[in-house]
Amino acid sequence: MTEALRDLGEHISAAEACADVVKGYEVRFGELTIHAERDGIMKLARFLKDDNQCVFETLIDICGVDWPERSQRFDVVYHFLSMRLNQRIRIKIETNEATPVPSLIDLHPSADWFEREAFDMYGIRFAGHPDLRRILTDYGFEGYPLRKDFPLTGFTQVRYDDLEKRVINEPVELVQEYRNFDFLSPWEGMTKELPGDEKAEKEESSNG
Repeated sequence: MTEALRDLGEHISAAEACADVVKGYEVRFGELTIHAERDGIMKLARFLKDDNQCVFETLIDICGVDWPERSQRFDVVYHFLSMRLNQRIRIKIETNEATPVPSLIDLHPSADWFEREAFDMYGIRFAGHPDLRRILTDYGFEGYPLRKDFPLTGFTQVRYDDLEKRVINEPVELVQEYRNFDFLSPWEGMTKELPGDEKAEKEESSNG
């Protein structure tokens, strides 16, 4: 299987249609990953779909990865499936917060909701998408929840107000320091004495 994936990677890298798009490839854990130029993703996806040795006709997923320390902050990761040849392939491109990625909707209509999700969760923009709006978060949501600098509690919360008889957005307010109430943190490990043991010892001494 590994040799077959390497042969496929070589075939794609050597293809004249992909000469200015493919930056390299790797085979790890039984999977082939192609690293490509952002602006050539449509060209590469079309080759993967039409080429007789690829036939990756099904786009099964698009997701993002956030690397805040990089100038090209995001990886946009595509997963394609060839049902005819029973093969899968992963394509990775890089982009930043300001530069949009070409949309694949015209070639793969299934990209519609995948690209909207990547926009909603990471703020990755897709040029040519006909309806690029949030898909998972609520109306008026601020920020992008899967970015690594997004606070764990978020900025706002949504609740139903009985007095106003409607759903309202309001700033998050914590009634206690959320990092200080976990006495059994798995990061600190189990201790010999558990919270509450001191009460049991007092009861035993008073009964004795």
